[in-house]
Amino acid sequence: AMSAPLVGYSSSEEEREQEEEGGSRGRGAQGSPGASAGRPRLPAPTGLPGDPDPEEAVSDDSSRHGGRVRGFPHERGNWATHVYLPYIAQEEFLEMLELLVSRARTYVPSLAAMEEFHLSLSQCVVLRYHWIEPFVRSLRERLAAFHRFFCVADQVKVYTNQNKTRTFIGLEVSAGHFQLLELVSEVDGVLEEFDLPTFYKDPSFHISLAWCVGDLSGRLEGQCLRELQGIVDGFEESAFLLRIQWEQIRCKSGNKYFSFPLR
Repeated sequence: AMSAPLVGYSSSEEEREQEEEGGSRGRGAQGSPGASAGRPRLPAPTGLPGDPDPEEAVSDDSSRHGGRVRGFPHERGNWATHVYLPYIAQEEFLEMLELLVSRARTYVPSLAAMEEFHLSLSQCVVLRYHWIEPFVRSLRERLAAFHRFFCVADQVKVYTNQNKTRTFIGLEVSAGHFQLLELVSEVDGVLEEFDLPTFYKDPSFHISLAWCVGDLSGRLEGQCLRELQGIVDGFEESAFLLRIQWEQIRCKSGNKYFSFPLR
């Protein structure tokens, strides 16, 4: 059974994943196309029993789908889409996470640990169903040449989403920033082909560890943040754990996952 803060995780995790990339405290979000308008929250397309066939996805005749109301504006066949690097947590990482979360909870009791970990290479954008295949094909072509690389994510940082409805504790990348920017530049190229918002300018690349509802960054910054950084710096496995070799890029669109191995 899940603990209270994680009630409704499957849909709220979707929203968090999508909202999470709001740059830290004024960094990142400004000036990026579409970001300043305050993105609408985009819950997962949970109303679909399976993958819709393309005809159903593009038609907007509500009699054909029982008048179901989707979380997306107006049209059926809109799929929340996100490009990211998946991070597979090892046991030691989860031990460190447990230490961090229990310490941070002495400042913000409502904090909940993330259940999946990733580093975002795009905002969450909305794709029409019939765009998914060409979008993925274009990503695959642009990312084919990339080699595996390491980065170090060891700086504890506090983030809020765009409209300040959620706060996150994350590990910011301190090495490997340049390679991540190169990847983002390719992903941005694909997003532009489809007229979708590109990633934040001057992004803070990070892996989110924990989250809570509301803007509680004031309580987590300062003393709490220093204590959390102390835990990371003092954790015996941390140098090994937080030097991450990325092996694949992933794209999630609605309930579909696509994987792009790095060479």
